[in-house]
Amino acid sequence: MFIGHFTERPYQDPKSGVFGTTSAPADLELSNELYDPKVGADLYHRYLDEKLYIEEMGFDGIMLNEHHSTPFCMGGVMNVEAAILARITQRAKIVLLGNVLPIWDDPLFLAEELAEIDMISRGRLVTGWVRGTGRESVSHNAQPPYNWERFQEAHDFIVKAWTTPGPYRWEGKHYNFRYVNPWARPYQAPHPQIWIPGVMSRNTVKWTAEHRYPYVMLATDLEPTRQSFEYYAEVAKENGYEAQSQHRGYLFKVHVDETEELAYDTARKYVSGPPNPFLEGNQGEVRPFIQNLPGMTSRTNVLPTAGNLAALRARGRVQAQPTLDKPQALTDEEGKPDQDAFGSYENQLERYTIITGTPDTVIERVKHVLDYLRPGSIFFWDGDGSMSHDDTMRSLKLMGEEVLPAIREYSEELELKSPFEVSTYTNEPIPQEA
Repeated sequence: MFIGHFTERPYQDPKSGVFGTTSAPADLELSNELYDPKVGADLYHRYLDEKLYIEEMGFDGIMLNEHHSTPFCMGGVMNVEAAILARITQRAKIVLLGNVLPIWDDPLFLAEELAEIDMISRGRLVTGWVRGTGRESVSHNAQPPYNWERFQEAHDFIVKAWTTPGPYRWEGKHYNFRYVNPWARPYQAPHPQIWIPGVMSRNTVKWTAEHRYPYVMLATDLEPTRQSFEYYAEVAKENGYEAQSQHRGYLFKVHVDETEELAYDTARKYVSGPPNPFLEGNQGEVRPFIQNLPGMTSRTNVLPTAGNLAALRARGRVQAQPTLDKPQALTDEEGKPDQDAFGSYENQLERYTIITGTPDTVIERVKHVLDYLRPGSIFFWDGDGSMSHDDTMRSLKLMGEEVLPAIREYSEELELKSPFEVSTYTNEPIPQEA
């Protein structure tokens, strides 16, 4: 099994007066006038220090992501962070989940950038690509109706740039290059592993299965996640292979602490701090007209089950008042936000979308997730919201000392193999270095 660690790297600045309050701002509403570069500098150093400790504690990978023009994620140029980590870490994989392909007007530049990171790390890059949200399209003036087309063409272009000797021309619908001959080539042959993260898009699941790439579900409820993996398996069968654990990845919120009381209080910080729509129960308004830009989502290719509506709403995948057996309102009788509808902290603990406690408690609950989903790769999402550096370091220490060894042992019992142990293309074991 492959075990990684993730945080959004939130911008935490309580003196700004807008984070963690009842009047949290709507998505893309904040002016960067509030941004303090000195605070930002301290936070970048903090998060890099934490990532060094992640490697020290025995995690297999450090996951980075990117979002734009928002305080809940400081990874707007995560490739810079990845380049730094490529030099200062020694063993851990650098997992990018992922670069927003449709906003790149020059995918050749991205191909060169990622190849250089792979070389500096001596082959530790795992590259992942996403379509992005409406937030990214607005922030970078990308045309939403072409989002899916640009994603696919940019992917095809980069893979060819990595694997086909140049020079040659590229004449596509969205990208045209008279000369393709990047001098920077990946350290790994033929190229770094490609993993695709996502939520509930059947289109993306289908495309990923057709390419035999691992699909990483991002903090979704257990049952819809399993249904998505089952759909992946159906597509895999149609394409002549059997999907196994190496094709399945899962990111979920896990915090470990010294006592049950401290764990409970600290994990509540997931739902405070910079308003992150990807954290259920977090404050801040998601604007459907931003997330549901034409061409960004399909109304027929998502899976809006009752247990996953809050997460889907947060990602703009369903309308504000979806219909199941009956309409589900998002306010209570007094017109205040219905925390159960949004995914209250307590509700998330019950649904396993947040796992917290002492090592013994967390180990048993993580085992339940592994039993239910059978993934070959998992990522613990921690240190987010308004969690402090000390909160993160306490959790990482206990994870490394107690949780990871127990989970690795249990994953062996379940025969859960990662893409580094069994090929996603051939389903054959990959020879391991001595």
